[in-house]
Amino acid sequence: MEVQFGAAKAAKYAVQESGDTLEVIERPHGGMSAVLVDGQRSGQSARIISNIVARKAISLVGEGVRDGAAARAAHDYLRTHRGGQVSAELQILSVDLETKSVVLSRNTRCPALLYRDGQLEVLDTPGQPIGVYTYTKPIIAEWPLQAGSYVVIFTDGLQHAGQRSGIGFDFVATIAEILGRGWSAQEIADVILDRALEADQYRPGDDISVLVLAVLPVQVPHGVHRFCVSLAV
Repeated sequence: MEVQFGAAKAAKYAVQESGDTLEVIERPHGGMSAVLVDGQRSGQSARIISNIVARKAISLVGEGVRDGAAARAAHDYLRTHRGGQVSAELQILSVDLETKSVVLSRNTRCPALLYRDGQLEVLDTPGQPIGVYTYTKPIIAEWPLQAGSYVVIFTDGLQHAGQRSGIGFDFVATIAEILGRGWSAQEIADVILDRALEADQYRPGDDISVLVLAVLPVQVPHGVHRFCVSLAV
């Protein structure tokens, strides 16, 4: 099997800096984790908040802390750092090679989409954003690592795409149609983002970030790991 992470992001229209932060790290016992954070508001102020949360969560995961504990610690840190006045939505998506499983920790109102055995499952239990309330904890789901499966997580700009323009955008139906094509994680992320931008007439009303995990039934010669980043400047 080959595990792929693919991501695509776009900032709110006429705002130079996205308020979403995405970080990826290798797990100390094997595997990869991706942290996606949507800071309150947009632009530079949101970016500062999402960076604070992402750095805290990713550093803890890199030290071997379990994802749920890392999410709780990031909440405590943000709440203490900003006096409970600022919130963020946090998602941690991991492939754990020690347990041969996929783990998703959610502190977000956005659903996640899981595709396996040809069926799409919407994980839509709303999670509480971090940073404000005392007893905030993540919603955690775990399932076996399985070839032919996909996970899609995103920030709320994707859900709201098309609302300001009046163009309908059914993100669940759109993603379900794309996932059945057997594409790479990056191809899927790119197409999902482009569909959302099209619905917003390429003037998104909010930051949009899409992260895709694909577990593909292919053999990788010599066990080579690859990592690629593309940044518009």
